Amino acid sequence: MKIIAGPASQLLASRVARELNMEPTLCEFNRFPDGEVYTRILEDIVDDVTIIQSTPTDADLVSLLQLIDACEDAPTITVVIPYMGYARQDKSFRSGEAISARAIARTIHADRVITVNIHEKSVLEHFNADSYDLDASHLIGNYIRSLGLEDPLIIAPDKGAIALAESAAADVGIEYDYLEKTRHSGDTVTIKTKNIDVTGKEIILIDDMIATGGTMAESIKLLRSQGAKDVYIACVHPVLTKNGVLRLYNAGVHEIIASDTLEKAQSTISVAPLIADFLKNL
Repeated sequence: MKIIAGPASQLLASRVARELNMEPTLCEFNRFPDGEVYTRILEDIVDDVTIIQSTPTDADLVSLLQLIDACEDAPTITVVIPYMGYARQDKSFRSGEAISARAIARTIHADRVITVNIHEKSVLEHFNADSYDLDASHLIGNYIRSLGLEDPLIIAPDKGAIALAESAAADVGIEYDYLEKTRHSGDTVTIKTKNIDVTGKEIILIDDMIATGGTMAESIKLLRSQGAKDVYIACVHPVLTKNGVLRLYNAGVHEIIASDTLEKAQSTISVAPLIADFLKNL
């Protein structure tokens, strides 16, 4: 098998290859003067291939499609999309709207597709291939344990992320909770932890992704005002658009913890072992 890295996931693909005692296949990525993306694999493709490429931008999606096309002679093609752009656009709310996640999934032609904590698992049904979603929450839990915190508490920012918080907490024996919004009147709303007092605790706010950081920033301020000792942010996908990092530190975050599904300065956790283990068992 060959490991082929897309331009957005070169470090992660190299780490996966190392986990498998392999070398990543060399590729060339460039742009023509008119902005079109150019992709070339610099080795002959005669073995099974695994392409690893996140798609945070439209150009990254095009690069992935080009890599798949360049591997058309491979016996089997496995596509790993650690972070899939457009996955949040999984429903149509108004007449005439595209279900963008479905549209993107239908462009991927491979024998199997692997994602990591995809935002909405129903998107997997739209791939024209066997599809699997890997869960990196236990990697986050293990990292949190390695910090040696005195009194940690994992908190989901809403009910939608409670499963992620529970999973991250399970293997390491840390308590978890979620933030609950209560509307008292037309213009009065309170937000607080559902079950556990945060006073004096080291809080880890966890979600699958952080984009602009707005919701997390407000949650940090809230938890600090309620007596939290420190507040950490943890996520699988550090999208961190615009001034997201500044907003979080301005709100008083102690540290941003993230994986390398997107390769950012905050990517202190690697999902390479998770992907490599899955590939070994195919």
